[in-house]
Amino acid sequence: MVARASALADAAGAGSGRALLGIAGAPGAGKSTVAAALAGALGDRAVVVGMDGFHLAGAELRRLGRVDRKGAPDTFDGHGFVVLLERLARPGPATVHAPVFDRVLDEAVAGAVAVPPGVPLVIVDGSYLLLEADPWSRVRPLLTEAWFVRLPRGVRERRLIARHEHFGASASRARAHALGSDAANAELVAPTASRADLVV
Repeated sequence: MVARASALADAAGAGSGRALLGIAGAPGAGKSTVAAALAGALGDRAVVVGMDGFHLAGAELRRLGRVDRKGAPDTFDGHGFVVLLERLARPGPATVHAPVFDRVLDEAVAGAVAVPPGVPLVIVDGSYLLLEADPWSRVRPLLTEAWFVRLPRGVRERRLIARHEHFGASASRARAHALGSDAANAELVAPTASRADLVV
């Protein structure tokens, strides 16, 4: 995987351009782990930008009545995410700053990830990169390659429960989230693996 990602960076850099590598998959599948490992191996040739930075704020989710569905496609600013990817796909002279999702705060933080103009590879991490509904359908054409991370359901669910508990949820709430909205989102994402160039 590292060699393949490195080849994308080399090809983009040789043409003074940029490649976008999408890492998609269900919640808890290990997308962020794969993205971080690739970026660590490639050093200053790659930066990770996460879709989770486009989570709607808690106050907005409460206003919309979607708190219990947090993580579903309509709980993100998908249009804003697409605009960011469009900017990243056409690097200009200025650094682009992307948001990140802070799990401790349980909120997105603006301008937390810097993508300098000379970085040849942006690794894009997110569940809905291959979804065919608007606006997510506009993401796949912007990606040079898309990989789908797949993990057995039981392993994913255990990871999600542990993650929710780690960040403050009670055992019952963590389980309800993992087996409720997380599971529904995983079912939505599963068929999109067919649009990936590689299944990991």
